[in-house]
Amino acid sequence: MARVEMAELAHSYRPRPASDADYALKKMTFVWEDGGAYALLGPSGCGKSTLLNIISGLLRPSEGRVLFDGRDVTALSPAERNIAQVFQFPVVYDTMTVAENLGFPLRNRGVAEAEVRARVAEVGEMLELTPMLDRRAAGLTADQKQKISLGRGLVRSDVAAILFDEPLTVIDPHLKWLLRRKLKQVHERFRRTLIYVTHDQNEALTFADKVVVMHDGRVLQLGTPQELFERPEHRFVGYFIGSPGMNFLPCVATDGGLAIAGVETPLDPSLAARVNGSNGTLELGIRPEFIELHETPTPGSLAAQVERVEDLGNFRLVTARLASHELKIKLPEGQALPAGTAHLVLPPAWARLYRDGRLVG
Repeated sequence: MARVEMAELAHSYRPRPASDADYALKKMTFVWEDGGAYALLGPSGCGKSTLLNIISGLLRPSEGRVLFDGRDVTALSPAERNIAQVFQFPVVYDTMTVAENLGFPLRNRGVAEAEVRARVAEVGEMLELTPMLDRRAAGLTADQKQKISLGRGLVRSDVAAILFDEPLTVIDPHLKWLLRRKLKQVHERFRRTLIYVTHDQNEALTFADKVVVMHDGRVLQLGTPQELFERPEHRFVGYFIGSPGMNFLPCVATDGGLAIAGVETPLDPSLAARVNGSNGTLELGIRPEFIELHETPTPGSLAAQVERVEDLGNFRLVTARLASHELKIKLPEGQALPAGTAHLVLPPAWARLYRDGRLVG
């Protein structure tokens, strides 16, 4: 396995890029540590697959370097980088048996037959393919074929990293959960460097130790699922992570605090000093889970109109309007819900302040 580093990396598909708009990947520098499970998360077109192809060696970056364990591999081919890649749609050899498909990468590299059989048996057991090892791949279901693709990536013990490019897209939702759990178990057992590309936050947050959130060719944040949820460093991260995402309320700096919809809210003195009198657009961000809803006013509470309530089984999702702004609030089952006007409290411990989309505190 390898420590994978992006050093001042950027890429443009244009021959002479002149501005940020010409770059599919804006300049980035970050590190994936050896043996970690990482996810690249972002909407379609944000640059995830471009970055994955650069890591794998299928694409050479316009600028910067890719390093494996400190060794510059930017100009090396995928074979020379010693990586395994699992693609969005399963790639299997229909005329081969499941066992032959799993063993193909090892036989192709001249591994001794006894070791091939041992590794195929081990991976087959891990992925619950043992009963079908002697079956031909033709006629298998899409999820069974994708298990074979996953197994071909896992069967080699010498790879620098295993790259997954949206590998569960064609899989039934329940089987997606089972395969994610299986990959997690494999990682915990072997501690291989795994890099998983997806646009699905549930896949990323349940699979990865750390997640790279991308938008418009930029890396906005690298962090644990808890860090992304509790302290998103960018407005987009707060919006993209969570269901529903973070609420954002425009606010104005005052002496020692903030004004939200005309109501003064105190701030920590050190934070107040950083925002008072500064330029830029200020917004207060808070997750729907953390907004408190009361029937009567309390000091610093905000009066809002309840517009809609959706019962989702284990919680209710309330849509409320504060002035011209819509907020989402998650209420536990059984909590009283006032009709008409509700009074919202935004606990300072869970409120985050953003200036021009970037976290201030």
